[in-house]
Amino acid sequence: MPTRLTRPHTDVLSTNPDDAPPSLGIDGFQLVGGDTLRWTAPEVCDAFGVDPVRGLTSAETADRLGRFGPNRLSDPPRRSAWRRFADQFRSVLVAILAGAAALAAALGDYKDAFVVTVVLLINGVLGFVQEGRAENAMAALRRMLGTQARVRRDGVVSEVDADHLVPGDIVLLEAGDKVPGDGRLLTAVSVLVDESSLTGESVPVDKVADPMAGTTEVIGDRRNSVFMNTTLVRGRAEVVITRTGMATETGRVADLLNDVDDQPTPLQVQLNQLGKRLAVVAGVAVSVVFASRLAQGTSIADAILSSVALAVAAIPEGLPAVVTVTLAVGVHQMALRKAIVKRLASVETLGSTTVICSDKTGTLTLNTMTARTVTRGGIAHHAQDLDARGDLRPTLEAMVLCNDASLDGRTVVGDPTEGSLLTLAANTGIDVDAVRARYPRAAEVPFESSAKYMATFHPDGNDIVCVVKGAPDVVLARCSHGATGHGPELLDDAGRQRWEADNEVLAAQGMRVLAVATRRIPTDTVVGTDGAVADPQRWLAELTMEALVGIVDPPRPEARDAIRLCHQAGIEVKMITGDHATTAAAIAGELGIGGRVITGAVLDAMTDAQLAAEIDRIGVCARVSPAHKVRLVRALKQNGHVVAMTGDGVNDAAALRHADIGVAMGITGTEVTKEAADMVLADDNFATIVGAVEQGRAIHDNIVKFVRFQLTTNLGAIGTLLGASALGVPAPLTAIQILYINIIADGPPAMTLGVDPPAQGTMRRGPYPPGAPILDRARILRLLGAASVMTVGTLGLYLVARNQWGDPVAATMAFTAFVWFQLANVFNARTEHASVFSRETLTNIKLWIAVGTVAATQLLIVTNDALQGLFATTALSPGQWALSLLVAATVIATEEARKALDRFRDAPFAPQRTLTSTTKDHR
Repeated sequence: MPTRLTRPHTDVLSTNPDDAPPSLGIDGFQLVGGDTLRWTAPEVCDAFGVDPVRGLTSAETADRLGRFGPNRLSDPPRRSAWRRFADQFRSVLVAILAGAAALAAALGDYKDAFVVTVVLLINGVLGFVQEGRAENAMAALRRMLGTQARVRRDGVVSEVDADHLVPGDIVLLEAGDKVPGDGRLLTAVSVLVDESSLTGESVPVDKVADPMAGTTEVIGDRRNSVFMNTTLVRGRAEVVITRTGMATETGRVADLLNDVDDQPTPLQVQLNQLGKRLAVVAGVAVSVVFASRLAQGTSIADAILSSVALAVAAIPEGLPAVVTVTLAVGVHQMALRKAIVKRLASVETLGSTTVICSDKTGTLTLNTMTARTVTRGGIAHHAQDLDARGDLRPTLEAMVLCNDASLDGRTVVGDPTEGSLLTLAANTGIDVDAVRARYPRAAEVPFESSAKYMATFHPDGNDIVCVVKGAPDVVLARCSHGATGHGPELLDDAGRQRWEADNEVLAAQGMRVLAVATRRIPTDTVVGTDGAVADPQRWLAELTMEALVGIVDPPRPEARDAIRLCHQAGIEVKMITGDHATTAAAIAGELGIGGRVITGAVLDAMTDAQLAAEIDRIGVCARVSPAHKVRLVRALKQNGHVVAMTGDGVNDAAALRHADIGVAMGITGTEVTKEAADMVLADDNFATIVGAVEQGRAIHDNIVKFVRFQLTTNLGAIGTLLGASALGVPAPLTAIQILYINIIADGPPAMTLGVDPPAQGTMRRGPYPPGAPILDRARILRLLGAASVMTVGTLGLYLVARNQWGDPVAATMAFTAFVWFQLANVFNARTEHASVFSRETLTNIKLWIAVGTVAATQLLIVTNDALQGLFATTALSPGQWALSLLVAATVIATEEARKALDRFRDAPFAPQRTLTSTTKDHR
């Protein structure tokens, strides 16, 4: 006999020590569902110290509630608001900017320090607001437990809060009830449970109270157990609660959610690397200028001021703000396309996604059982081709009669599988209510999972019509005839083999197959003297097999096209589901998902190294648990993939948290999944992911554009100041001018680059390699070339103007020319390959507005008396303005020459661009 549950904090309930499971971390309660599977109902009750007729007493309930705690999930440690805000400033680039502000303040340059600080604060606030809800997954899990349970205590049945359930409680369940805790069935009458939110299996599971022959950790195979947050869709049951709170399967998911370290996104990694490189460049340049100025006899104070100006020039103060604003705009644009992004940096991650791991049920499929095919006499009739006026009408009516589900409009009430038969009949034009009124039910044999069939009896004139529905092998064994288009025929061995072959064909397509059979019996033979059908079981023989019905949870109509576009874009799609392998493989074939099909059992037999070696060849993973899903995501990430995981059930939440970007279904998804995800699809449409990926790639492209643009400015300023130091002339640009250029002159144009629409061909190339730098070698060379043109042009103009008009005019002309350089270079940065004189240049009106605004501001700085004092400028003549503009135009001329040379060199040999993983802007 099992050990009785009597001692606090030490009970391990098991028939022998070898069965003792690993601890789930719940003090004093280590029971895993597998332990009770082999026990009889009395043994389970004895182990939990409960009389199933009376239930626990009030005293026992209070004692166990104190020992095991409430039936809710434990509160995880939460990051405080100040810590979440502080985390916005952890990047290297932000640290460099903060250091620059502190240095400027220490030297008394409070204007520069104030501006940089304001920029950093704006960036931090934007990120803080967007990420404020990122830690609500556990709260959502707790809210799921806010249900009522019908419990037998002290011999009385009453309703209590599910929070107050304890191990040993006797819970009564009926169709439509949500299971309040994990438990072992004591009685089960025609019980069918929808476990899709936990297992991902689309077909409800038959449950029995009988002991099982063995144990299993696969939730979907524990036929005599029920689990928290699943739902009874049929029947009634009595359950002894075996696990509550964090010890439940839902609690195990919560543990998986807690065991996740937030990983930086590819964008964050790239910007941190960029910040480190800029720190090195700034350190070297500042050291060179400081030493050079001292060697030239400059005072230490002046040398420090020159070094500070160079430090400001080396740091792109506006870059974090521009990145944040660009991502925020991307979030808004995705929301308009039904993709709600909760974490800013996740937007760009989509552009690097190489694998989408998708749950099947409710994500790739409709999560609606649908009768797709009716087969009779070797002929398969597709559902959309059926007509109630045809010769299959009696069969369709039989499906309506031998059926306990009902239709409320177009909504199924009851067993989804039975509902699919009603929907099929209704779609052909049959009036379900009228058929049931015309043929009332006189008797029935209810469905039992051990028998695998259901039968009903209906008066029709002088006869009683018996209708049987159930598993094809069971029903066929009771048949003596088989229906054909020409009437019933006697079933010989060949006839039975044909029906069996038809069943195998449907099953191989991943369908759940039901057989429908009938028998017409004279009323006086069936009905007894009391007017009731005598011994209904007696008449379930010599049936006529009417048809086989193939039922499936069909793929979403738009999912196949979406998957094709993913493949076209170089993104693999893998189906990861708790459903059966045959069903998953069939759906994957319809959707165009290739690769091996494996099960959770196969995964268990593979080491992590073996899984990593095989994962790229695997297309479908079936019968998997939440832990399996996490392991698969980790294997893909180990191989260098950027992984997006989609899902809608509790069983998907942990994998969503482990993936680079978790995508939840907004309509059918549980609150747990939505809160655990980085992105929520408001329309539950897999195709929306494709649009989000396109937008993510466009954002990545745009970030590359303005990073090139702003770094060209910084390198041009560094070169100008280093050149002036080497020539022994005063710096042509002051610290406040450089700060103005980095934030005001560069900021608005850079932000308009961030809202550029996706380029043509964005989804006809592969994803960005996860480890690829924002600036590859070719871009760095082009960046250095443009910076060199700016440096030479600015210094040359400064030296000429200094000899011609003196220092004040020369400095103003150099400052003005440098601003013009930025306005010209923004068009170079936007069109990396196409000419700036193409029509593409006119598509971003916001860019032109930004350029015009900066040009007008520069005009005011040079002509307005107050601004002249702030920026150390002086008025210029029209000729001086024109000369500054002409010098700045050289950056476009040289870049156009480079593009023309590239086109000339590549044109005779360049093949049509096809799918590649590249970081090139395809404009």
